Amino acid sequence: MRIDLACCVAALVSTAATGAQNRCPALVAAFGNRLADVNCFESSDLTTNNPATTPEDNPVRFPTGAFTPKTDRTKIAPKAADKTPITVAVPGIQLNARIADDPMGQGRFLLRLPDAWNGSLVVAGASGTRSEFNGDFAWSDYVVQKGYAYASQNKGVLNLFFSSVSDPLACRLNPATPFFVHFYDNDPGQQFTRWASFMAQAAMLAKRGVQSRYGHEARRIYAVGTSNGGYQVRRAVEIFPSLFDGGVDWEGTFVEEAAPNLLTDLPPAVLNFPDYVTSSFSSSSTAAKNIMAAGYPQDLTSGTGTSTTSLWKLYNDQFWEVTQCQWQKRLDPTYDTYGSGTGTYNYLARLSVSDVGQQLNAFATTGRIRKPLITVAGTMDALLPIDHHARAYARKVAAARTEHGDDDRDEDDDRPAYRLYEVQNGNHIEMFRDTFPQLEYIEPHAQRAFDLLVDHVERHRALPPSQCIPHRGAITAAPAEAQVGHCRELFVAAPVP
Repeated sequence: MRIDLACCVAALVSTAATGAQNRCPALVAAFGNRLADVNCFESSDLTTNNPATTPEDNPVRFPTGAFTPKTDRTKIAPKAADKTPITVAVPGIQLNARIADDPMGQGRFLLRLPDAWNGSLVVAGASGTRSEFNGDFAWSDYVVQKGYAYASQNKGVLNLFFSSVSDPLACRLNPATPFFVHFYDNDPGQQFTRWASFMAQAAMLAKRGVQSRYGHEARRIYAVGTSNGGYQVRRAVEIFPSLFDGGVDWEGTFVEEAAPNLLTDLPPAVLNFPDYVTSSFSSSSTAAKNIMAAGYPQDLTSGTGTSTTSLWKLYNDQFWEVTQCQWQKRLDPTYDTYGSGTGTYNYLARLSVSDVGQQLNAFATTGRIRKPLITVAGTMDALLPIDHHARAYARKVAAARTEHGDDDRDEDDDRPAYRLYEVQNGNHIEMFRDTFPQLEYIEPHAQRAFDLLVDHVERHRALPPSQCIPHRGAITAAPAEAQVGHCRELFVAAPVP
């Protein structure tokens, strides 16, 4: 195991500044040969107020785009002015490293151990193909200030590198760009089935670090994550109940062989969007109706003509085609992505000529949760439409309970609670609220859901029922009749304060 010189320098500087003893050598030794390329240092502040907490993007030992911690932490958080408030410094130890026994050599692990520990541990998933620093703004800053130890991982995979159209695994960044990127997730050996195991591995590594630092195990371990990280949370409480005491899944990806799924939803959006633009962004156009028929919420627009700004356009330019390409190349690699077409990809037709169905089924969510779980999702999500993802998973949980002869209630019995809190006007990308201020941030509701989960697990308080969190509203213990269950309207055009 190699320890970076930067680790030692950082530790010495921090120790000199704080007068603290350097506890890194003992912590690193506790992991034995499980970690490699370890960077450990004493820190006067584990929050992102300390620039050293999140490394710089594109360090020289990685190809450009492969490891982008500072970019990654912005992807699930609101703009800087609205991100998690930081009110206290959190002294402690930070350790990040490569997981030594990962056969792909890309699995990474992050651990933050506050000096004022509250006895519990939070393990975070990673969205998209992002790094272990993805949750620094949205999750780490929130929980370390409350005294939780915090761990994260990268699903065992680096992000991407820039490539070209001649690369059979490359995806263009959007339909109008000449730039192509190669996602490490599409390489041989990087099956999406690895995602769940890395969440569990991060928990086991974190348990070892906690035991070493504090002298005893964590009292409770909670899973949190967003998007693909939310998927990791669902799998954590489905298949690793001995490791996790509960989870909060923020906008998790629903995975199932049966339609609808990502590979049935994204192609119609990609196919119809150019015609929608040609229609001058007409909501009554056939193209708009086709996109909404694929499950997507209505578009939001501002401006006119060529200066029109559109919520769907933001998703089209940044997510729709590149996500469809990435998943298709991983799950159905024999399809000719750009020759046969991204928008014309037909999942149902491909079932008889490829193993794409089996590939999806191999990492599908089951709904058989074995620890309490809260899903928080936005009604205006135009990447993972709520009825095909958050609500679909809620239906899966209900179906799993029905299979065992039970109804969907968890009160007064010993079954794990499940709740779906729908954020009216919430969408998948918090930063899109900068363009459309009538959207709602999901982050504060996800953080509130975490506190409610902890109260439920540790103090046996009942979780508020599943509900629609109205625009500019909050989770409530006694929602009004109109709020119970799903939001009746996906979008409310309320006046912007």
